[in-house]
Amino acid sequence: MGVPAFFRWLSRKYPSIIVNCVEEKAKECNGVKVPIDTSKPNPNEVEFDNLYLDMNGIIHPCTHPEDKPAPKNEDEMMVAIFEYIDRIFNIVRPRRLLYMAIDGVAPRAKMNQQRSRRFRASKEGMEAAEEKQKIRQEILAKGGFLPPEEVKERFDSNCITPGTEFMDNLAKCLRYYIADRLNSDPGWKNLTVILSDASAPGEGEHKIMDYIRRQRAQPNHDPNTHHCLCGADADLIMLGLATHEPNFTIIREEFKPNKPKPCALCNQMGHEIKDCQGLPREKQGKHDQFADTLPISEQEFIFIRLCVLREYLERELTMASLPFTFDFERSVDDWVFMCFFVGNDFLPHLPSLEIREGAIDRLVNIYKNVVHKTGGYLTESGFVNLQRVQMIMLAVGEVEDSIFKKRKDDDDNFKRRQKEKRKRLKRDQPSFIPGGQFSPQALGNRSSPQAICNPRQAAFEMRMHDRQNSTTSASPNTSLTPDGSPSLGGGIKRKSEDTDSEPEPEDNIRLWETGWKQRYYKNKFDVDASDEKFRRKVVQSYVEGLCWVLRYYYQGCASWNWYYPFHYAPFASDFEGIADMPSDFEKGSKPFKPLEQLMGVFPAASGNFLPPTWRKLMTDPESSIIDFYPEDFAIDLNGKKYAWQGVALLPFVDERRLRAALEEVYPDLTPEESRRNSLGGDVLFVGKHHPLCDFIVEQYKTKNTEAVDIPPELCHGIQGKLTLNDNAVLPDQVVQSPVPMLRDLTQNSAVSISFKDPQFAEDFVFKATVLPGAKKPAPVLKPGDWEKNNNDGRPWRPQLGFNRDRKPVHLDQSAFRTLGHTMPRDRGMPGMYPNAMPLGAYGSPYARPLMGSQQQIPKLLSNLRPQESWRGPTPLFQQTPQRTAGAAPLLAWNRMLQSPNQFQPAQYQGLGPMGYPQRPEDRMDRGRQV
Repeated sequence: MGVPAFFRWLSRKYPSIIVNCVEEKAKECNGVKVPIDTSKPNPNEVEFDNLYLDMNGIIHPCTHPEDKPAPKNEDEMMVAIFEYIDRIFNIVRPRRLLYMAIDGVAPRAKMNQQRSRRFRASKEGMEAAEEKQKIRQEILAKGGFLPPEEVKERFDSNCITPGTEFMDNLAKCLRYYIADRLNSDPGWKNLTVILSDASAPGEGEHKIMDYIRRQRAQPNHDPNTHHCLCGADADLIMLGLATHEPNFTIIREEFKPNKPKPCALCNQMGHEIKDCQGLPREKQGKHDQFADTLPISEQEFIFIRLCVLREYLERELTMASLPFTFDFERSVDDWVFMCFFVGNDFLPHLPSLEIREGAIDRLVNIYKNVVHKTGGYLTESGFVNLQRVQMIMLAVGEVEDSIFKKRKDDDDNFKRRQKEKRKRLKRDQPSFIPGGQFSPQALGNRSSPQAICNPRQAAFEMRMHDRQNSTTSASPNTSLTPDGSPSLGGGIKRKSEDTDSEPEPEDNIRLWETGWKQRYYKNKFDVDASDEKFRRKVVQSYVEGLCWVLRYYYQGCASWNWYYPFHYAPFASDFEGIADMPSDFEKGSKPFKPLEQLMGVFPAASGNFLPPTWRKLMTDPESSIIDFYPEDFAIDLNGKKYAWQGVALLPFVDERRLRAALEEVYPDLTPEESRRNSLGGDVLFVGKHHPLCDFIVEQYKTKNTEAVDIPPELCHGIQGKLTLNDNAVLPDQVVQSPVPMLRDLTQNSAVSISFKDPQFAEDFVFKATVLPGAKKPAPVLKPGDWEKNNNDGRPWRPQLGFNRDRKPVHLDQSAFRTLGHTMPRDRGMPGMYPNAMPLGAYGSPYARPLMGSQQQIPKLLSNLRPQESWRGPTPLFQQTPQRTAGAAPLLAWNRMLQSPNQFQPAQYQGLGPMGYPQRPEDRMDRGRQV
């Protein structure tokens, strides 16, 4: 989604929505990995019913990873995708459904963004290759050392688009993978698997949402189904909220910025290609055994709990004294709608609303102030009330001028702080740092110091180096003669203090100065701001876009042909008179075919994925659509700093001209290309243990060509239509492996069949509400009235995982013994673990009274002599049992030495092991969560 900072803002504002995933790792036995049994309970202490995979978020990092070596060929890519899915499956462990959705042909509104992204990728790839070759030649000309240039074919990520041979092969590999897991993995035993490959039209995440909407509308749907969606796009959060399902969780990779990357020229770590000097590579390890290894850390995953986000939003959006009944579900829909104004894949964000400047918080505050006047909510089940939206937008327009001025002030302050930081770092930098054996070492290095070798020679070299530095830096404005003495002639002009700062792009709009609206429309649209007709046309297109996007999120694609025909958005103050603007879309529109979409989104450099005669239309100067494929194009930074944040000024594709040009080359398609150019559907897979298996096998035996309904009682309440598949996976038939390194499935028992979601009338409206019978999850956040209603004075215990009834966890005896061995005891009070009386000990001013039912616990180590202070508690196997009949059992970590000659237990009240005080709740046997 076009909101790069949305998840960062959301996780900082609502931190409790994040839960780190607990992942069971595979164990090795005699060098062989033992498979993980995913049929066992989930280690995250939660059981998920359905797992949905937005496959494009898996395909891209597996085919061209950024933090590890790329796969050598397409077969290795497929295996990497299989391993990634296995890892996600191991973490989530769904019990009912696995839905795998690959991006198919997208709506026309999305194709503009895809076109911009692919043209940029092609341009940046060519520029990077040219820059790399230029720097390489410069380094070699200076005598630098670089490893020989590898001649290998560059992987073009543009092939991850519907209609290419790569995506067709991926669908075959996934069908094989699913059949293999249904035959061999016990966790897949009773699982229903649905594969929606690139031949099925629609974006992956929206195909998933469409499936959920249609199943929710069925009478057999379980309203308490626990959904888990895997994907990294920010719009998945909004899509999850739009379902109004009480149990919805998102799993995604944990983002870790500033990961080290090797230089693209010398393959060494620690610098970028622009700073490469061509130095020889240092030996890695004693025998250079680590020469070809990169510092790879396995990517970790996190859960995003939307039920906790709903708790946050309920607190933030609840309003009192409304002239209408407050409905939390409707207010959530309004919050999702307002997030569209800060950017999405289909519309540019408004100039005055930046997510990094708190735009969503500003919109929410305005919404809560204006909603009393609107008389109701902004949206209802995906349909927008434009009259009420107009009131919100005009309220934003009233503060636009102050927003632009504050943005300028903040930017100037940031530049000033950066300048002061550079000056401070330059001033504090030491003039000379000794190197070699006298170089400074980091604190805390416990290794023994190395012996000094030839110190007199090392000291002489250091003095000569210091003398040379002091001579050259004697005066910054003094020039030197060849022998190193200061020249009496003229000086050298001192450099400006800002020479190390990056050049700022020229800003012709100057939104912080008077007349910003006139300059904006003149520069961005090449029209005068006084042209009211054109401005209204831009606003109307943007309003249509808002209505289309909301309908897309809540009801499905309203039109496959609509798109926003401008590169820039209007101002909020221009949203006057939008209440009477039409917001309906043409019915019966159809999506592009896969190869047609490739012609609409690919640059000419990626034409090798198209048939030859189609490719020629991209490069032939006589082509009627040659203007759709410029070799170079401008990127407008639009007030931003980096090129990836700018706007690619590409011409929009005229659908009628494109189709007219393709009519002449359609006869040139081969049968295989015609098959890849056709639209397909979803495929359902089950194993032999699934209740639906016999029903499907019977359909193939009877050769029933008509679509039949799924019996919901055989498939966890899932409903839809089944039809026979021409390329089906059938029991007792060999499943050929499309990957040479993987074996064929000679004893297959899985079966597949074509699946189609339940169908509804075109004007049917899916209700955006919580279904009857849905149980609200237990609250996770601390109640606002906890201190007021908590008469016992108990502290609030935050829920850090999915299970609020998790067993208390304590350090066992061996852990405390390790602390006693390793913690120094000769430090004073300021230390972190001082050798002083702990809180609650006898004689301490903070001693706590002993609870009436608390078993007395002896104090350890306090009576030991100083020379014996390193010793820990007596091991269990050396202890004498002290338990008598009828005595209360001691906790495991309390079964310590209790000799009356050494200890006096009556004096030490409320102490835990190692003399640390116990929490009151621990003494009441109610430990804390971790």
